Amino acid sequence: MEEEGTERRKQARLAIMELANMISVPMALNAVVRLNVADAIWQNGANAPLSAAQILPRLLPPAAGDAENLQRLLRMLASYGVFHEHLDAGERKFSLTDVGKTLVTDGEGLSYAPYVLQHHQDALMRAWPLVHEAVVDPTKEPFERANGEAAYGYYLKQPEMNELMLRAMAGVSVPFMRAMLLGYDGFRGVQKLVDVGGSGGDCLRMILQKHPTIKEGVNFDLPEVVAKAPQIPCVTHVGGDMFKFIPQGDAIFMKWVLTTWTDEECKLIMQNCHKALPEGGKLIACEPVVPENSDESHRTRALLEGDIFVMTIYRAKGKHRTEEQFKNLAIAAGFPRFKAFHVDHFYTVLEFQK
Repeated sequence: MEEEGTERRKQARLAIMELANMISVPMALNAVVRLNVADAIWQNGANAPLSAAQILPRLLPPAAGDAENLQRLLRMLASYGVFHEHLDAGERKFSLTDVGKTLVTDGEGLSYAPYVLQHHQDALMRAWPLVHEAVVDPTKEPFERANGEAAYGYYLKQPEMNELMLRAMAGVSVPFMRAMLLGYDGFRGVQKLVDVGGSGGDCLRMILQKHPTIKEGVNFDLPEVVAKAPQIPCVTHVGGDMFKFIPQGDAIFMKWVLTTWTDEECKLIMQNCHKALPEGGKLIACEPVVPENSDESHRTRALLEGDIFVMTIYRAKGKHRTEEQFKNLAIAAGFPRFKAFHVDHFYTVLEFQK
């Protein structure tokens, strides 16, 4: 072991202190989202630098709250690029960075704020001290150990949790879908499109608006899910179980479905897709794809962090996969042709052609 006074040892001690205290980051982010700080600063696009004392009255009743403690949260998150810190005549002021703007509620009522809140609910927080159990015994994920029930079943019995999850998914899904529809043209020539796990049909609506040549859309999800889906022109809602069958179409779309299932389960889902497609038909899947080699980039960290989230909350053997792993699953399911389209830094469009 090197002398403790060397620069390398000092840097190592500093790094482990940062990691050990890193829970402060998501919890501070959770706090500013609960307080609605981003919307308070944004003010219809003004984004003018404001002190904590100026922000506070926009969040709480007059004379309520502690501006110093708010400033402490803002300073720490500024070090992670959520806020810009401005020193003005000795006074600290804060505005939103591009990262911070993702928390601002847009004209459709969407933002990434519900996604942040969804991650920090009590039931999920109870699971995190049990992550090591996924190594000891992967037959049961930490969420189930902590709460006595698997996440999907638990959510369905908790209306507030389920509603927050739906808002979180919408806030993340809509910006991604916009980016995908700008950067991917694989829906050209499709006449009948099936969305597997399509929930309320929002993605199908966006795809059909962009590609009016698609004559028919099928929104396929669990019966209790599609029962609540709204009427959408040219879309039929079909209830069922993707492990048993998938409706026929000349293309099948799925978003964020495969990552929460084991390899064998993914293979079965993809085989059912293969059966539902004609020769030349294709499965279009949007999934997180981890790089082959680990590095310290924001992209790699975000993807690997998401992988641990899946392992902890949804399935101990569900996972984010590499392109090579998806390619191997495609071959095992009977798809001879595979392409990956990088239209987003977190989610990749994967095309499997029959």
